[in-house]
Amino acid sequence: MNDKIRGRPDFLLLFLTFFLVGFGLVMIFSASYPVSISKHQGPWHYVVKQGIFALIGLFAMSFFMIVPYSRLKKVAPLLLLISLLLLLFVLIEGGSINGAKRWFSVAGFTLQPSEFVKLTVIVYLSTIISRKGEGIRNFKRGLLPIMAVVGLIILLVLKQPDFGTVLILTGIAVSVLLVGNTDLRHLLLLGLALIPVFVYLAFSKSYRLARISSFLNPFDDPQGSGYQVIQSLYAFQHGGVTGTGIGHSVQKLFYLPEAHTDFIFAIIGEELGFVGTTLVMIAFFLYIWRGFTASVRCKDDPFGFMLGMGIVMMIFFQFMLNAGAAIGSLPVTGVPLPFISYGGSSLILCLACTGILLNISRANARRRQETR
Repeated sequence: MNDKIRGRPDFLLLFLTFFLVGFGLVMIFSASYPVSISKHQGPWHYVVKQGIFALIGLFAMSFFMIVPYSRLKKVAPLLLLISLLLLLFVLIEGGSINGAKRWFSVAGFTLQPSEFVKLTVIVYLSTIISRKGEGIRNFKRGLLPIMAVVGLIILLVLKQPDFGTVLILTGIAVSVLLVGNTDLRHLLLLGLALIPVFVYLAFSKSYRLARISSFLNPFDDPQGSGYQVIQSLYAFQHGGVTGTGIGHSVQKLFYLPEAHTDFIFAIIGEELGFVGTTLVMIAFFLYIWRGFTASVRCKDDPFGFMLGMGIVMMIFFQFMLNAGAAIGSLPVTGVPLPFISYGGSSLILCLACTGILLNISRANARRRQETR
């Protein structure tokens, strides 16, 4: 395929992205201003930083929307090397927050390498599988070497520790392998082998066990492991159908920890009610639908098809893990709500990935023009 792209992008996907980012800035200001005033002597600290990250992310989105996505195949080994080095660096030199070493600071901003590793895994798997073709169905020469590399990345992320990202990376890998025509029997056997590993990981650390316990019944320890989930549920209850109105949340007044990050969905539920959370869910599912549509239309290009599907599933898994934790349907994993939660690394990654999806949709439009 000619690398020159003349087609138009998916404008609905573009609109949804701007809507989610803009809405996220509004909700971050609303959810963060009490803690911002308390810690930074002003209400604007977090929303200004998120705005800067949004501008960087929009630049990344524009870049990836214009540069043909096929060129990512050429840089896949470099991306893999950089990702491994960053994961090692953050384990050695990264700052520790609540016992986790996931971040390091650059010019006053905190970056989380494990966020960008998600895209690396998608690009790496899409590149290798598209090159192997039917060879991916051979377990020893196809699947096993790939899983060894992904396993190394997951191990480094687990050492931080970041179990939420491990779950997303696993989901991404399985999704790309499935659409990449991997032998389903091999995946099932691999899944069965990994079940004891995930069970061990879930129960080997006291804080993970506490999160599972709080998920099953948060009211068993209302002032301990269940506190965050209970306060989140109170937020949804207080919001009711139509919410208390933007800026009128009670739970963000130091009752609900991480109100502007991991639990911003609960603040949306409190301030905008069932109506607001439903609209946000519709926006996400429309985004996923448009991304899925762009990917499927690219099925004649295996690399583009797997690349797009990997990104769509990444956004889907992150949304489900975050929203599920907020409403008490899933254990708390610390996964941010895409586009909306405060966090520069997550926002830049989501916007860069959106640029790739828009690039794929432009390539699809170009193909349709050429066949007329």
